[in-house]
Amino acid sequence: MPPARRLDEVAAGVLVATAERYTTTSTVVVGGGPGGCLLVDPALTPVELAGLAAALAGRGLHAVAAFSTHPHWDHLLWHPSLGEAPRWATRRAADSARRQAAELRAEAGDDAPGPAWPGELTALPDGDTHLPWEGPPARVVRHEAHAPGHAALVARGVLVAGDMLSDLEVPLLDLEAADPLADYAAGLDRLAAVLAGPEVRALVPGHGHPTGRTGALARLTADRRYLEALAAGRGVGPEQDARLADPWVRAEHDRQAAAVRPH
Repeated sequence: MPPARRLDEVAAGVLVATAERYTTTSTVVVGGGPGGCLLVDPALTPVELAGLAAALAGRGLHAVAAFSTHPHWDHLLWHPSLGEAPRWATRRAADSARRQAAELRAEAGDDAPGPAWPGELTALPDGDTHLPWEGPPARVVRHEAHAPGHAALVARGVLVAGDMLSDLEVPLLDLEAADPLADYAAGLDRLAAVLAGPEVRALVPGHGHPTGRTGALARLTADRRYLEALAAGRGVGPEQDARLADPWVRAEHDRQAAAVRPH
C-alpha cells in the first residue's frame, strides 16, 4: 500500500495535498455525511492518488463527490482506491473532456488511470450555482479563463481557484478561444467579486501554494498587471514578475506574447 499523502489544513474542514510535479494541489472539503468528503482536482500520479486515498482513510474519510475545475488532464484524474463517487464539472468542461478524450490520454501518458479515462463527467446544469452534494455549500464560480468551462469553488471560506491566482505561474490563456485576453480578464473579475466579500478567508490555487485573503488579493493584482502588460505588448521579465524566472513559465509567456500580439 502506498504511503499516505500529507494533508495540510488551510481552514476548518478544508485539507490540501500537494504533488511534487507542477506543485499540483488536491483539495479535500470535509462533509457530506459521516466520514464523507468532496475532492477537488485530485492529482497527480497513480501512486499519489492511492496515497491520497490512504490519507483520507487514515482520517476516517472517504470521497462522496468530486469536482474538476477545468478539462485539462491533470485536473480530471481519479483512482480506484478513491472509490465510486460522482465526478462533477461544468457542462462545457464535461463536453470538452469528452470530445478531447484521446488527446487527454496522450497528454497524461503513464498517469492516465486507464484506457476508458476520463470517462463521462457529470455535467453541472448551467443554472446551478452550487454543487449538488450533501456537504457544506460549495458555490460554483464559472468563467472562461484558461480553459473551456473553467470554474472555481467556494466552500468553508476557501476559494479553490483551479488554474488561477498562482504564485508560481503567470496567467495562462486559452489561446484557442476567440478572445483569450478578454476571457481571462473577465475571469479575474469574477474571482475579484468573490474576494471582495467577507466569505473567503483562504485561497488554494491549482498549482502553487495556498495563501490567506491578503495573499489572494496580491496575486489578483499581480495577474491583472501581467495581463495588462501582455495586452499592451510591453516587455515583461523576472524583474517585473518573479514567476517568469522559471524557464517553463517564461516559455509559456513567450508563446502567449507571440499569439496575442496581433490583438
